[in-house]
Amino acid sequence: MEGRIAELLAPIAEELGLDVLKVSLGGGHHQQLLKIVVDKAGGVPFDLLARVSRGISLQLDAEDLIENRYRLEVTSPGLDWPLSSEADFRRHEGEMLKVLFTDGSAVTGENLGPCEGGLRLAREDGGEKLVAMSDVAKVVRTIDWKRVNDSK
Repeated sequence: MEGRIAELLAPIAEELGLDVLKVSLGGGHHQQLLKIVVDKAGGVPFDLLARVSRGISLQLDAEDLIENRYRLEVTSPGLDWPLSSEADFRRHEGEMLKVLFTDGSAVTGENLGPCEGGLRLAREDGGEKLVAMSDVAKVVRTIDWKRVNDSK
């Protein structure tokens, strides 16, 4: 069922310039939750989330896919959403990332984009750090408070 919902969602997301990260349907017998997570470079404005919601609602009603009542939630990923694919790293180029390594260490730096087998981060000293994905446990976005304070 989730695969069919993703198929219906694909042209809507493409028209709006969005990437579909997740489609999940779950919950109880009386009411299920259909959760759709979408993203794009620079973030997803609320009006695009509303357009996705309206578009997929119309498609689901026309197809009559979900038998029971359901609640639809269309959202964008939070800062703690793990980034793992080349598309994720491209979408979030220029943003600050926190990389947690399999050995327990961590590093934070500006995402300079994916590279062969890994990721490039800008270091504070102006250099680059190449991160091999084979050494990575998790990558998440983080807030660069220095940039936030400097922009005020």
